[in-house]
Amino acid sequence: MTQQPAVDAQPCIDLRSDTVTRPTEAMYAAMASAPVGDDVMREDPTVRRLEEVAAARLGKEAGLFFPSGTMANLAALLAHTRRGDEVILEAEAHIYYYEAGGLSVAGGLMPRPLPGHHGALDPAAVAEAIRPDDVHFPRTGLVCLENTHNRAGGTVLTAEQTRAVAEVAHAAGIPLHLDGARIFNAAIALGCDARDLAAPADSVMVSLSKGLSAPVGSLLVGSRAFIERARRARKLLGGGMRQAGVLAAAGLVALEQMVDRLAEDHRHARLLGERLAAIPGVAVDLATVQTNMVRFSTRPSGLEAPEFVARLRARGVLAGARDRWNIRMVTHRHISAADVETAAAAVQAVATEALGAAI
Repeated sequence: MTQQPAVDAQPCIDLRSDTVTRPTEAMYAAMASAPVGDDVMREDPTVRRLEEVAAARLGKEAGLFFPSGTMANLAALLAHTRRGDEVILEAEAHIYYYEAGGLSVAGGLMPRPLPGHHGALDPAAVAEAIRPDDVHFPRTGLVCLENTHNRAGGTVLTAEQTRAVAEVAHAAGIPLHLDGARIFNAAIALGCDARDLAAPADSVMVSLSKGLSAPVGSLLVGSRAFIERARRARKLLGGGMRQAGVLAAAGLVALEQMVDRLAEDHRHARLLGERLAAIPGVAVDLATVQTNMVRFSTRPSGLEAPEFVARLRARGVLAGARDRWNIRMVTHRHISAADVETAAAAVQAVATEALGAAI
């Protein structure tokens, strides 16, 4: 079999996502020595410990290990709702925007997207969107929030913001699911405990394979009754794993050793945002640089984002075009302050070149 080439022949500064992080040496060691069993039969001790630790870290009764956050979110939707229900969520939420329409295709659910501000929903708008008991309308079955909010640039929701929406939902008898893939980033940015951010939600998904550097996996936490429903949904979706302790072991290291260091990623993102804000030809809203993401527009340069990204790649910097004019860069444990300076210099070179060509 022919070996696939690396992303580029030359070493690159990879700012496309924090999903590119590699396991730590402690994770490799833990994976090599993890006690395992059949997790579908609930006999894997390492998976069970990970689920217990995650639930405790987020203040919930129980947890469930998944191969991906997308599957965990979908299982949560299936466990909370019934087919034909409507799900209220923010218009650019990951569940709505990036999860292949799973809520409709697999869940038979109807999305009700509402515009937000930096990813936050207005509780009054949520209250207005909840359907009355009328046979003409779908039943409102669930409200979803996202913290941090990916497409808003890694912006955070405070516990108070989440609680305000949860109170509206709960007053109508509707549960609240929190897509907390990067909830520990939010907690570090706000200087609070992740339990406080999770407390208002009936269920929370958290990813281990982004800034926390585990190779695979996400967790869903909530009440014991909810987790039992989600376990059945996980099986339906093909997410039942066998000797998964080799993966869960890395997840335990992620939760025990990798949370506090997220603050370094945030510092590097802020530095990157400030450097980019000073470059003619690109535009950054520094108010959205709250965690480990920096979004910037290439519109002032006249060079569309996909071409801008291609020219950055030629200079050894990998970034992601989010749409026609916007680029996202994400800091993580493999990105140093020196890498940030190099990336900013590459952005300046591309923007200067584009501006010069436009004259």
